[in-house]
Amino acid sequence: MPSSEREKNILIESELGAEGPNSSSASLGRDGRSVVKGRETASDSGSKPEILNSSMSSVSLSSKSRTENANEDKDKSNLQYKPESWMMPDQAEGRLSQLNLAIVGHVDSGKSTLSGRLLHLLGRISQKEMHKYEKEAKQQGKGSFAYAWALDESAEERERGITMTVAVAFFNSKKYHVVLLDSPGHRDFVPNMISGATQADAAILVVDASVGSFEAGLDAIGGQTREHAQLIRSFGVDQIIVVVNKMDVVEYSQERFDMIKQKLGTFLRSCGFKDSSVLWIPVSAMENQNLVATPSDTRLFTWFHGPCLLDAIDSLQLPARDYSKPLLMPICDIIKSQSQGQVSACGKLETGAIRTGSKVLVMPSRVVATVRSMERDSQVCSIARAGDNVTVNLQGIEGNRVTAGGVLCHPDFLVHVANQLELKILVLDVTVPILIGSQLELHVHHAKEAARVVKILSLLDPKTGKVTKKSPRCILAKQNAVVEVVLQGSVCVEEYAKSRALGRVSLRSSGRTVAVGLVSQIMKTQD
Repeated sequence: MPSSEREKNILIESELGAEGPNSSSASLGRDGRSVVKGRETASDSGSKPEILNSSMSSVSLSSKSRTENANEDKDKSNLQYKPESWMMPDQAEGRLSQLNLAIVGHVDSGKSTLSGRLLHLLGRISQKEMHKYEKEAKQQGKGSFAYAWALDESAEERERGITMTVAVAFFNSKKYHVVLLDSPGHRDFVPNMISGATQADAAILVVDASVGSFEAGLDAIGGQTREHAQLIRSFGVDQIIVVVNKMDVVEYSQERFDMIKQKLGTFLRSCGFKDSSVLWIPVSAMENQNLVATPSDTRLFTWFHGPCLLDAIDSLQLPARDYSKPLLMPICDIIKSQSQGQVSACGKLETGAIRTGSKVLVMPSRVVATVRSMERDSQVCSIARAGDNVTVNLQGIEGNRVTAGGVLCHPDFLVHVANQLELKILVLDVTVPILIGSQLELHVHHAKEAARVVKILSLLDPKTGKVTKKSPRCILAKQNAVVEVVLQGSVCVEEYAKSRALGRVSLRSSGRTVAVGLVSQIMKTQD
C-alpha cells in the first residue's frame, strides 16, 4: 500500500477513471438506462436471439475500446432525435397491421405450392390465372407444379422446378395484412434465402412428411431444414409455424407426424426456439387439407384438433415496431427505369418513417436524394413506417449510386460504413475449425462481402458470456467466440446494441453457413 496521502489519491482517482465515460465499464446514462461506452447495451433493445445465447448479446464490459469511430463527430445520438407526429401510426387509419412472413425449408418440401394454393384459396389468384398455370404446367409435363408457378415466374425456375429468388406476394387474413416471402430451398441459393429471412417478423418452416425426404432435410451435411432454422433464428425470428406438408403421401399418419414433431422439436429447441413459440400444423397443399379451413379428410380430423394454417398465422404476435428512431431501410433490390431516368430502392423499413418529399441519405455513396413517390403492394402510398415493405422512387441521384446491400437513412443520422468488425459468433456444426486467416463470406442484412479472420480474441462460456480462454488457436463446432474480421470491401453496418437489424451477421464458407453472430464493435470505419 502506498504510504503517502498523495499516492493514495492518485490510486483512487485512477480506479475511478476506469469507471469514466472513456472506458467500457457500464454506467447509467441520463435516462437511467445502462450505457456501454456511451451506447445503449443489448439489454436495452428488447428480446435477444437465444441461439446466440447470453454470451452473444451481452456486450463485454472488460475490454477497453481500441478504436474511435471516424464518423463520431457526424453521427448524433438517437436520444437527440425527435420524431414528428406524422411518423407515429394513426389507429383511425383502419389499416390491417402488416406481418412479414418468410416461408423456408428444404428443397422440394412444397413451399411454392403451399404459397400458391394459399393465394388461390384467398382470392389473390383468379380462377382464370390458375387455369393458365395448370395448362402451361401440363404442357411441360409438370402438372403438379401449377400452384408453384404462380410464384416461380422465370423460365429457368420453371424449367428446373425450383425457386431461385425470393418471391413476394400478399394476402389479408382476419387480423393481418400478410406479406409472404417465398424463399428458395436449394442450397445453391441460400444467399437469396438470407435476403428474405432478414425481412421476416415470423416464419413458416415447411417440412416434407414423406419417408426419406424429412430425414434428408434434417441431415447434418446438406439438410436445408437445419440450416434454414438456424439462419432464421439468428436473424431474430423467434415465432415459427412448422408446416408438415405432403401428409397425403403418408396417408395422414399421426404416428409419422408425432415422430417428425419429436425429432425436429428437439433440434429447434437447440436453436433457441421456445416450445410456446412453435406451432405444428399437418397439411396437404395439393389436396387442400387444413390450409384455410378444418380438414375434411377423416384420416386427419379424427386425430388433429388444432388450428388450420390461416388461423395459426393469425395467432402470431407482431414484434414491436420502432417508429421513434431515425429512418433505417436496408436496400434489398434496385429497379432502374431508363425511360423515366429514375431509380427505385426496395426494402423493409427497420426503424423510423418516410413520406413523399422526404430527403434521405443513400449509403454507402453518401448522396442525399428526394423521395419522389412510394409503392406498397403495388399501390401508391404517401407514408411508410417501420415494418412496411416498400418501393421508394428516388430523384436527384444517379442510378449507379444506389446499390442492393446499401441503406437509406436520415440525412443527420448516418449509418456506419466499415470494413473491420469485432463479432461475437456461435459456430455451427462444422467439421473444419475456424482459424486465423480463414476466408469466409459475411452476410449482414442484404449485403455480403468476403471476410478474413485476423484475430481470435477469446472463447466465451455459452451460459454466462464470460471469457473462458484468451487468444485460442482455433474455434471448434458449437463454441462461442469473439473474433475480429477484415472485409474485402466496406458494408453498411451498426453495432447490435444500436440496431439489431444491421448488427446481425452470418458467416458462410463453401456453400454452408458455418457461424451466426452479431457485431459487438466497429473497429474501422470509412470516412
